[in-house]
Amino acid sequence: MATTRTAKTHWEGNLLEGKGTVALDSSKIGTYDVNWPARTEQPNGVTSPEELIAAAHSSCYSMAFSHGLAGKGYTVESLDTQADVTFQPGEGITSIVLTVKATVPGLSEDDFQAAAADAKANCPVSQALAGVKDIRLNAQLV
Repeated sequence: MATTRTAKTHWEGNLLEGKGTVALDSSKIGTYDVNWPARTEQPNGVTSPEELIAAAHSSCYSMAFSHGLAGKGYTVESLDTQADVTFQPGEGITSIVLTVKATVPGLSEDDFQAAAADAKANCPVSQALAGVKDIRLNAQLV
């Protein structure tokens, strides 16, 4: 069964001086301020589209990785995934680096790296972000 999730943004003003809010409407868990300086300078308590993409990518990747390992008979003790999304004004999102540290008892390093790469290639958010030319993965089995 397909699901749809919704976020809504309200914006006031021009790009450089304007500001807005993004509401996670489906879950109702919060409304967050967004603005241009949060994208190009320091966040100062304000989020950006790139931070929201990083959240989506790190969580989707973790789910896909865990699912792939379970399908191979492994039980994930823990996965910690960080997504660093780089935005360059005038160019857009230029790179994403996924860094994952995982504890998976009984899994060899080679099988771990193969499963990590498979999750990167097949998580739905990775696929949605296929237009980003530089998506890298650093995977460490701990």
